[in-house]
Amino acid sequence: MLISRVAVFCGSKAGANNLYAQHAAALGRGLAEQAIELVYGGGKTGLMGALANAVMEYGGKVIGVIPEILLAWESQHDGITELRVVGDMHVRKKMIYELCDAAIVLPGGNGTLDELFEMLTWNTLNIHNKKIILLNTAGYYDHLVQHIITMTEGGFLYENWQERLLVCADPEEAISLLVSGTFQNRP
Repeated sequence: MLISRVAVFCGSKAGANNLYAQHAAALGRGLAEQAIELVYGGGKTGLMGALANAVMEYGGKVIGVIPEILLAWESQHDGITELRVVGDMHVRKKMIYELCDAAIVLPGGNGTLDELFEMLTWNTLNIHNKKIILLNTAGYYDHLVQHIITMTEGGFLYENWQERLLVCADPEEAISLLVSGTFQNRP
């Protein structure tokens, strides 16, 4: 499957580790260099801003989707290719999902986890069949991955989660997975 547009979910804060922002910027550069358009939450701060700024800096295209309620909260990014303002968070997520061919999840907070698990749930329900890459910068998601394994071992998942969610350690690996189109899990 050719990936032309990817959704990226990440924090509107930079987080406590400088590597989070470095990986966000490196991912943005990689997307631009591969001519893969970015669809994201429309903010200019934190990892969201680092990501969008890098895509724009390297000549890529960025579509931001932000709900009215977050315009002041996340300080919408006015320097991107296109900013779509929508009525609420549900419309935002649905639009982002519809616009993308795949998704990458970087470190973030409650909103980022909400977006990750909604996409995984929609995959399970066959609402869409989009691959999701979890960028596990500095082991940020190690405990979450372990919990998903626990959910599997506990008999609560309907399918092998590794068919939908690919875990990688750096932006280069994430870009490689997008460009190859194979989304093969490593042993």
